Amino acid sequence: MRINRYLAGMNKAYLFAEIANKVADYVKEQPPREIIRLGIGDVTRPLTPHVAQAFADSALKMGTPEGFHGYPPYEGYDFLLDAIIKNEYAPLGVTLGRDEIFVSDGAKSDTGNIQELLSADAKIAVTDPVYPVYVDSNAMVGRLGGKTEGGYERLTTLPCTAENGFMPALPENAPDAVYLCSPNNPTGTAFTYAQLKTIVDWAKAHGTLIIYDSAYKAYITEKDVPHSIFEIEGARDCAVECCSFSKNAGFTGVRCAYTVIPRELSAELDGRLVRLNDLWRRRSESRSNGVSFPVQCAAAASLDEIGRRETQGLVNGYLANARVIREGLTKAGIACYGGVNSPYVWLKTPGKLSSWEFFDALLRRAQVVGTPGAGFGAAGEGYFRLTAFNSPEKTAEAVERIVKAF
Repeated sequence: MRINRYLAGMNKAYLFAEIANKVADYVKEQPPREIIRLGIGDVTRPLTPHVAQAFADSALKMGTPEGFHGYPPYEGYDFLLDAIIKNEYAPLGVTLGRDEIFVSDGAKSDTGNIQELLSADAKIAVTDPVYPVYVDSNAMVGRLGGKTEGGYERLTTLPCTAENGFMPALPENAPDAVYLCSPNNPTGTAFTYAQLKTIVDWAKAHGTLIIYDSAYKAYITEKDVPHSIFEIEGARDCAVECCSFSKNAGFTGVRCAYTVIPRELSAELDGRLVRLNDLWRRRSESRSNGVSFPVQCAAAASLDEIGRRETQGLVNGYLANARVIREGLTKAGIACYGGVNSPYVWLKTPGKLSSWEFFDALLRRAQVVGTPGAGFGAAGEGYFRLTAFNSPEKTAEAVERIVKAF
């Protein structure tokens, strides 16, 4: 039996699994006061009443002959596709067709699987620091080559740091695809219209596919930050967009997302143009049986007038937590970024500690868990991510503990 050498050569644990193991070992070693977790980006507030009711009602319908639904349509039910078009894109002035939207079980799945559209030797670029799934999914299939001290042999990294305003320098030797996330995980920063237009123009000029992760668009508060890459002229020719219900409607445990692939997005293969929309549809038909009827009903409910009002309350609560973290750390003299258009605050580790040293010190001195920046890439070293996904009380207490300890 021959196994996948690239998968076997990866780190034994995914970043957040490694963090969970470290915390568990610490608890065994010295049972502490209550640990406050501001590490993993998992929501903590329950589904809103309107969404939960739609979920329950549709589940009960499944128990009746007339209300039962078997396999869902591969792309998603029309009622959800129409709700996405009407409520998520039309207000932005973006026109989409049903056949350009594909419902799935999560943005993590889609951003990890979208690489299957690319050739085995396609050149990949990611911003650094970066959500690990973008890198791992390409590394597992061997597209990035062997590991090096700073990453992978065939991976192009585009550093995004405080020094360059978290705007990557775009390489002249352009890759086949580049992953972008805005608002960004982990830095919490976001591209402006002008910055994103620069990237779109560059991608079109070089034939580069932009894989745009827009999972945190509900957290945008500033007017000069676009909610969709398709607000930018030319993006339909070079970009796909992955979106999620996890962080706005609390669907981390429910699982629903969607990816937009414009009809005109195409690439040349053997002298003919091939539409990526067709490829993704064909791939989805073979790889997935879709998302269940009750889940899609709940997702659609989150987009109607009542649902949007309720879910905005969830988002506002997490943004308030982010503001508490950002303002508390800033007042204590700790440099930090993000938290304005995002539920993440990206801080500079104090005392010249490495990110993993700060993780250990924070856990032992303050019993607070965050995420080391080095886990997101080489440019993340010296930084640390805190999330706003906790209660207001625990968030305020965590900030108090951090300030007192450092």
